[in-house]
Amino acid sequence: MSADKRGVLTAGALAIALFAAPLNAQVVGDWSGSLQAGGAEFYLVLHVTEAEGGLAATLDSPDQGAYGIVASSAVYASDTLTVGFAAIGGQYVGSLSAEGNLVGTWTQSGQTFPLEFSRSEGTSEANRPQEPTEPYPYAAEDVVFANAEAGINLAGTLTLPGGSGPHPAAVLISGSGPQDRNEEVFRHRPFLVLADHLTRQGIAVLRYDDRGVGESGGSFATATSADFATDAAAAIRYLQDRPEIHPGRIGLIGHSEGGVIAPLLASESDDVAYVVMIAGPGVRGDSLLMMQGEAINRAAGATEQQIATNRDLQRQLFAAVSSHAPGSELEAEIRQLFDESASGMTSAQVDGQVAFLTSPWVRWFLAHDPARVLERLTIPTLAVTGTKDLQVPAEANLSAIEAALTVAGNPDFTVVPLVGLNHLLQTAESGLITEYGRIEETIAPIALQTIADWIAERFLGP
Repeated sequence: MSADKRGVLTAGALAIALFAAPLNAQVVGDWSGSLQAGGAEFYLVLHVTEAEGGLAATLDSPDQGAYGIVASSAVYASDTLTVGFAAIGGQYVGSLSAEGNLVGTWTQSGQTFPLEFSRSEGTSEANRPQEPTEPYPYAAEDVVFANAEAGINLAGTLTLPGGSGPHPAAVLISGSGPQDRNEEVFRHRPFLVLADHLTRQGIAVLRYDDRGVGESGGSFATATSADFATDAAAAIRYLQDRPEIHPGRIGLIGHSEGGVIAPLLASESDDVAYVVMIAGPGVRGDSLLMMQGEAINRAAGATEQQIATNRDLQRQLFAAVSSHAPGSELEAEIRQLFDESASGMTSAQVDGQVAFLTSPWVRWFLAHDPARVLERLTIPTLAVTGTKDLQVPAEANLSAIEAALTVAGNPDFTVVPLVGLNHLLQTAESGLITEYGRIEETIAPIALQTIADWIAERFLGP
């Protein structure tokens, strides 16, 4: 469950509707501003361009990793710019001030917020000082390997330390949502940074595009975490055939949902030498999502009544998903629950929630209890979670992981709360998702060191 990009803004695209407008030159260009909404702040960049017959526009929300949200309408008339974004149910209305700024409001989901834009250079480049640049002090090879069980090929990058080896190795497993081999999110590439650090320490790393993403085949939308585990198994088999890799020292490093997949595969396969869970859940899926919603809402400034209302809606939705087979009856109940909640969501947003809640992934995840899997895990295991993680709260999940591994009689496990880090293992202030893109650090050095040292202590050397 890597960073959820849904919220005040949700990326989407519709055909641009063009309307003629006089004096368009006054508003054509790039504009930037900050939206204060629900206790959070979002940096926005609005791009307005001339188009045949009128104006066109797109919107970037770098803090949420959303770029190029296409306007469904853009009109400048009577000194007022009106830009609609039907795909996300949003609209901006602003007028030029004497200072040359656009002063107006953003409206979405029945709520209106003040929003002022000023002229900008239109750049949204991010500073990511930890990202490595070539030439690397190790070999990096693009590879393709087969998941015969699923009938698909997966594409990735294998980084190999200097020397003939055989080297210990790690397979990186991404969090939820379609992820590329670098697990790129909010203009961060955590797996690129992690792979670079581990390879410099003498540990080979294989990272790959999720099925249906990038250069990998297959369908992401119809897969569950159990399906993704077969992809990771295929990655291990590929490494076992590489002469540079020690076949008995191949482990799994899973982030968020990857922290569910890694133990699941390891509990069923003798080919896994170790497991590292980064922000991995220890509690059942439905409980985790309710815990997550409460933590995020509270940190964003929601009232206790709002938190309780949201928790009650989640409980009813999850109960419906658990008690109904997929089909029209379940969809109807979900729609009714949203209608009764007076959430203010648009019909398109409700459609998106229905599709999400009836997906195979959600149905599997809600019912999965990772503790039952961890109770069977006896290989070396490391679990690290940031104390400011709001998506997989540290205290409850690390306690559950520790309890389950104790039940398993696991002779070598380590549970580490990393103070002040968020779900991406960045040094954070609030832990809110809206911080992820603003923080320049991709992974805190203490997190990189903790993971690398733990693996090296057990698997580097003779």
